[in-house]
Amino acid sequence: MREYSLALFFAAALTYMLTPVIRELALKFRAVATVRERDIHQEATARWGGVAMWLATGATLVAVQNLNLVGKAYGRELLGIFLAGSFVLLIGALDDRFELDAITKLAGQGLAAGILLIFGIQLLWLPINGILILPTNIGQFLTVLIVIVIINAVNFVDGLDGLATGIVSISAAAFFGFSYLLAIENGFSRAGAPSLISAVMIGACLGFLPHNIHPARIFMGDSGSMFLGLLLAASAITLMGQIDANAVFAEEIGPAALPLLLPFAVLAVPLLDFGLAVLRRLRKGKSPFAPDKEHLHHKLMELGNSQQRTAVILYFATAMLAFPAMLSAFFPIWFALISGPILFLIAFLLTKRNRALVK
Repeated sequence: MREYSLALFFAAALTYMLTPVIRELALKFRAVATVRERDIHQEATARWGGVAMWLATGATLVAVQNLNLVGKAYGRELLGIFLAGSFVLLIGALDDRFELDAITKLAGQGLAAGILLIFGIQLLWLPINGILILPTNIGQFLTVLIVIVIINAVNFVDGLDGLATGIVSISAAAFFGFSYLLAIENGFSRAGAPSLISAVMIGACLGFLPHNIHPARIFMGDSGSMFLGLLLAASAITLMGQIDANAVFAEEIGPAALPLLLPFAVLAVPLLDFGLAVLRRLRKGKSPFAPDKEHLHHKLMELGNSQQRTAVILYFATAMLAFPAMLSAFFPIWFALISGPILFLIAFLLTKRNRALVK
C-alpha cells in the first residue's frame, strides 16, 4: 500500500505544479473555453488541464517503475493503456484548441480503443450462465463500445467547476480498492496494472482539483475528460476481461459478476447523465452530441443549488453507488448496504437544506 500511496502523492504533486504552467500555455495558444449560452462559467477559461495530468501520469509511471510491488504492474498491458491514453489526449487537446466535430472525436476514440486491442486488452468472458467465453470479434466490439461510452460519459459530466475531477477521483478510489484487494489480498497478479493506474488517476485528480474548483482557473477540457475516461475504461477492461474467471468463482470473492459490474457502478452518475442526454436529444430529433442545458447538474442548479453544492451532491451520489459495490465483494453485504443509505442521506439533506434557504 505504501508504494501505491507514493505513486498517488507523486502524481498529485506533479499535477499541482504543472497545471499553472499548462494554463499559461493554453492562454498563449488560445486553447480556452469562451462563454457560450449553454455554459455556466462567466469568463473565458483556459483548457488543457488534461495535458498537465497526462504529463504527471507519465512522469509518475517512470519514477515508480523500480519499486518492488508496483514494478510488478509494468508490462504490455500498462504500456498499451498509456499509449492509448496519449493518443486520445492528443485528440482532446486538438479539440480544446480547434473545436473538432463529433465524428472526428468518435473516430479518435475508436482508434484509441484499437490501440488497446493491439496490446491484448479486451473482454474475454462474461458471467452469463456461469462463464461465457466471448468470440474474439464480439469481445473486441464490446471493448471498443465500453471505451467510447465511458469516455463520453466523463466528457458529458464535465460541466461544472470541479465536478468531473471529483467524480473521477471517487470512481478511481472505489476501483482502486477493488483491484488492490484482488491483487494484494487475494493474489490476482493481473489486477496490478488497474491498481497502479487507479492510484495515479486519484493523484492526478487531487492535484488538479485546487485549480479546478469554483471559481476554476483552468478546465480539464476534452483533453482531460477523454484521457481520464480512457484510463478508467482500460483499467476496468484489463481487470474484468483478463482476470482468471474460474479463479474468481473458485475463490468466491464476492459476486462473480462484480468485475464486470463495478465500472458501471462507480460511473453510475456520468453514465446516467450520458444516457439521459442521448435519449433526450434523439427524442428531439437532434444529434446525441448536440449541447444543451438539461444535464443533471443543470437540474440541481435550477433547484437553487450553487455550483459548489451541486458538485458536492453529485460527489456523494457517486460515492453512494461506488463504495457499496466495491465493499460488497469483500465484506458482509449488510456492511456495504449501510454505507449507501448514509451517503444518500447526506446528499438528500444537502439538497433539502438548500431548498429551504431558497424559500
